[in-house]
Amino acid sequence: MKKKPVAVAAKINIHKDDMVVVLTGKYKDRTQPRKVLSVLRDKGKVIVEGVNVVKDMPKKQQGGADQGITEKTMPIDASNVMLVDSKGVPTRIRLVKGEDGKRTRVAVKSGETI
Repeated sequence: MKKKPVAVAAKINIHKDDMVVVLTGKYKDRTQPRKVLSVLRDKGKVIVEGVNVVKDMPKKQQGGADQGITEKTMPIDASNVMLVDSKGVPTRIRLVKGEDGKRTRVAVKSGETI
């Protein structure tokens, strides 16, 4: 009998409304920052504006009108994106504890708070 894999919440330092660049895949572009629409922490994925857009044909509702084909943004893995600082440079981040005890995100390259 095989054991089921245990779902571990991924440590993602990306939040909603952050600006990121896509590092790998079909939408790879390190020069164009894009906005994060949502973060799926339990799956380790993020939904980024304009990335991984698919066509969706919803099922017809009984007694309702046909909705037609819609576009839907699907999630991509969080490891495929990198946070962008205020200068527009992709950077890793470091968590720094302030004097008040709160953790703030600081860009590794520039040292700016994000």
